[in-house]
Amino acid sequence: MSQPLTIEQIRDYWSRQAIEHGTSPVASWSDQPVIDLEIREIVKRLEDGDRILDVGCGNGYSTVQYAAQRRISIRGLDYIPEMIDQARARLRSFPGKLSGTVDFAVGDITGLEEPDESYEKVIVVRVIINLGDPARQLRGVRECARVLKPGGTLLLSEATLQGWRRMNHFRAEWGLPEIPMPSFNHYVDEEYLVEAVRSQMRCVEIANFASTYFVGTRVLKPLLAQALGAEINVADPNMDWNRWFAQLPPWGDYGTQKLFVFRRI
Repeated sequence: MSQPLTIEQIRDYWSRQAIEHGTSPVASWSDQPVIDLEIREIVKRLEDGDRILDVGCGNGYSTVQYAAQRRISIRGLDYIPEMIDQARARLRSFPGKLSGTVDFAVGDITGLEEPDESYEKVIVVRVIINLGDPARQLRGVRECARVLKPGGTLLLSEATLQGWRRMNHFRAEWGLPEIPMPSFNHYVDEEYLVEAVRSQMRCVEIANFASTYFVGTRVLKPLLAQALGAEINVADPNMDWNRWFAQLPPWGDYGTQKLFVFRRI
């Protein structure tokens, strides 16, 4: 496993991503099919009339999609100013009609400047894994709980240690090497997280929405390429193989990415 980056190095990494990729969804992750799968999973849990905070919104790709599909008021925050610049550019150039309203601002999940108990829902997508150690991760999650109304919902989509290990165990059974954790990530321990926030929030669901996709693209795809001797880049997410697996129902617990649904007490 490569040496983890410092918080400053992580910030520099995402600043470069914003400048290099602009409004493209690959600014946050190159695997767009699973991003779109993630959006579909989150939208199912949004309701017209919700006031929502999207913390760590990146360049706003997902944020605008939520507002295009639901009549909501959503505020996107990201601690990388260059990401917010791109998010505002996306909003200005969005080709379709939005059902809801959107605004963007710079903000830090570990010290939100939002009032207490002011949102029905908070969305956090692949943010906690970029905060380094578990103490900072927990601080960020507790800040999200603070700005939720009592009974409000935190939708937290993050890579987990448990899913990553199960997926790599599946690969190892078939002689495939381990997929390493990126140096700019610190995957979430789902058992620790659920227990650590118990005084503020109750975990009502953990959706393994990406399990089938990960099996199809991280296990079956490289095995098939190896068996056929096919000269393809198995890491290429822009293949019909990936798009097809993103349409299948989730089975098992082999997806690194999971959606936690917390309810504020």
